Amino acid sequence: MKKYLAFLNLITLVFSLPLNGFSQTSQKDQKITVSTAEVQLDVVVKDKKGHPVKDLKVGDFEVYEDGARQQIESFRLVTREAGVNTVPAAAGKNEAPAPGGNKSARVVRDAEAGISAVALVFDRLSPDARKRAMDAALSYVGTAAKLDSFMGVFTINLSLGMLQNYTTDAQLVRKGVERAGISASSTFDSSTALTSSLSQRQLTAATAEAAAISNAQAAGAAGDSAGAGAAGSAAGAASVDAKFAEMQQRTAETFDVLQRDQQGYATTNGLLALINSMKLLPGRKAVIFFSEGLALPPNVRQHFRSVITNANRANVSVYSVDAAGLRIDSPLQSSRTEVEARARQRIETLDRIHLGGPMTAGLERNEDILKLNPQSGLTDLAQETGGAFIGDTNNIAPKLKQVDEDLHTYYLLTYSPASQNYDGKFRNIALKVNRSGVDWQSRKGYFAVPATGGTPVLFYETPGLAALNSAALAHAFPIQSGAMNFPEAKRPGRVSISVQAPSSAFTFLEDKEKKTFSTDFSIVVLVKDQAKQVVSKLSQHYIVTGPLEKVAATKKGAILFYRETDLPPGNYLVETVAYDLPANKASLNRSSLEVGEGNDSKLRLSSVTIIQRVEQIPVGQKNGNPFEVGDVMIYPNLGDPVKKAAGRMGFYFTVYPVKDAEPKLTLEVMQHTRSLVQLPLKLPAPDASGRIQYASALPLESLQPGEYDLRITVRDAQSSVMRSGKFTIE
Repeated sequence: MKKYLAFLNLITLVFSLPLNGFSQTSQKDQKITVSTAEVQLDVVVKDKKGHPVKDLKVGDFEVYEDGARQQIESFRLVTREAGVNTVPAAAGKNEAPAPGGNKSARVVRDAEAGISAVALVFDRLSPDARKRAMDAALSYVGTAAKLDSFMGVFTINLSLGMLQNYTTDAQLVRKGVERAGISASSTFDSSTALTSSLSQRQLTAATAEAAAISNAQAAGAAGDSAGAGAAGSAAGAASVDAKFAEMQQRTAETFDVLQRDQQGYATTNGLLALINSMKLLPGRKAVIFFSEGLALPPNVRQHFRSVITNANRANVSVYSVDAAGLRIDSPLQSSRTEVEARARQRIETLDRIHLGGPMTAGLERNEDILKLNPQSGLTDLAQETGGAFIGDTNNIAPKLKQVDEDLHTYYLLTYSPASQNYDGKFRNIALKVNRSGVDWQSRKGYFAVPATGGTPVLFYETPGLAALNSAALAHAFPIQSGAMNFPEAKRPGRVSISVQAPSSAFTFLEDKEKKTFSTDFSIVVLVKDQAKQVVSKLSQHYIVTGPLEKVAATKKGAILFYRETDLPPGNYLVETVAYDLPANKASLNRSSLEVGEGNDSKLRLSSVTIIQRVEQIPVGQKNGNPFEVGDVMIYPNLGDPVKKAAGRMGFYFTVYPVKDAEPKLTLEVMQHTRSLVQLPLKLPAPDASGRIQYASALPLESLQPGEYDLRITVRDAQSSVMRSGKFTIE
């Protein structure tokens, strides 16, 4: 026992090991509840004059998922007319007739299903567009004192701003709209005109250089040395000018791409947050989105798909409005000018001079330009969410009446998909209405992944979520994870989740021509309570690129994922999946978590952490991470065996004592149900925050290879608490 006491002293170990991918940002997620597999469709049906059709029966509808007809399980018409809130089809889902039945809707009152909500969202707008959008929104709100839909006013700049929360008070909404109309927006000036000008400059310089070279050759052949010298000097000057023009063009193009990415992410993130919050409301919801165009550069397109997917899951229809009004020039005119200039440049220089870079560079830029039509993103957003696009007009207000009509009269259908395989793939929904002379609009499909309730499903999460739903536990490559609870006074449910995988586990694609490498993978963590309900979802998307000569060094590193969440007391299952997109493979890991009571009047103890390593924290970079002990950061061992040859094993925990109490500590080493060592130890005094951080080392020389539990018990005069950490010696 004396030998153990000699080694069990407080340690501060500092190792200079490389750190790759460790993120100390925290993420809090609200309560999530997984719903059933039922799919809900809200369908707006109108005649050719634009009037709602309200006499359809369940047999008039056919629903197809990936070409297979589905059984409609419930059917109702939702309307606001004459004080009637909803018109359901059947009392229960099992009472709905089979497809082709003639049962009509019955009239009952259902106040909740009659609720509708509209978000008025103002994107970054120029002064003219902002005034046009404000006038249209004010006309839409009208002059009545009370609205028949809940309405909120929001702005998207570099972040999402709320000018008015949802209310039926029309005066408050009008004030919010007026504030949106005078709010200044960040400007994102396109560099298309500049790059077009620089392309023309390159072309002119290249043509001048080619002509000077030709003149020099002709003068040399004629024996005119002076003329040849002058022509040579002109060729040199033209070559220098062409190189500087190319350098400026590359700068402008790079900045243009980064700027568009920033703008695209700001807009899509704002829309995603709004749509996700609206999913809590029943019935049909709408977003009226005033924008001057939603350009979608390559990096943003997949995130844009997340907006559409979550809008469909939440039954939110987007009515996108091109607030630029009636455009004199085509939205693509400036882009087309740049493409044409590039084409002329390539043709003129193809046989005479090479300006540097791969021959495909211009084609790649052209493809990007042609996909930046600002109206195309707005159109897709509207059409694929069952809304409508309003554009090419300076008189927006009359067309906004369609929003109210669509919210006030629509059919609500539900079905349970015949295929219950959550494979993460997109399932197309096709709707057919068996009535001539009518038009309809509804959602187009969804990704087949388990519902995650309170948080949106992002595009990169879908394959990982599908893998988590698989019956087989995939393990294509090594992955480790762990969750630790630190019941602090102000955050009793604070939980730290760490995931680790070797970089070499993921697929690295190598481009020999461009001399670059890339990889694309994601990590998703679900925390489930004892009822197997998802209470927290945490994730990260990793896109790693670099020069080819760095690929070997990158593969030698490690991916360290770190997030935090807050949970109520209880026992949880933590499910982790890492998904390798290029190879279409995944690895899963499951671990348990206990979150204790967080009452200040009771003694509390954190999870017990086995230490992998520690590192010195750079000056000024402490951020309150629970693994910060003094001037070092502790990295938890997530399951690696401890080498007996190391001589000792570090461990760490935090005690949260009751004020003025003196808790006692007992350390015990267990193997299966047998106690090998049990030692009383003295705890140091609490720090300024009232906690006791305890880091020490356990000697290993007397322990044989195998699996063990390190059991920590802390007690005071009123209570005791015990936590344990597993470790393996080899």
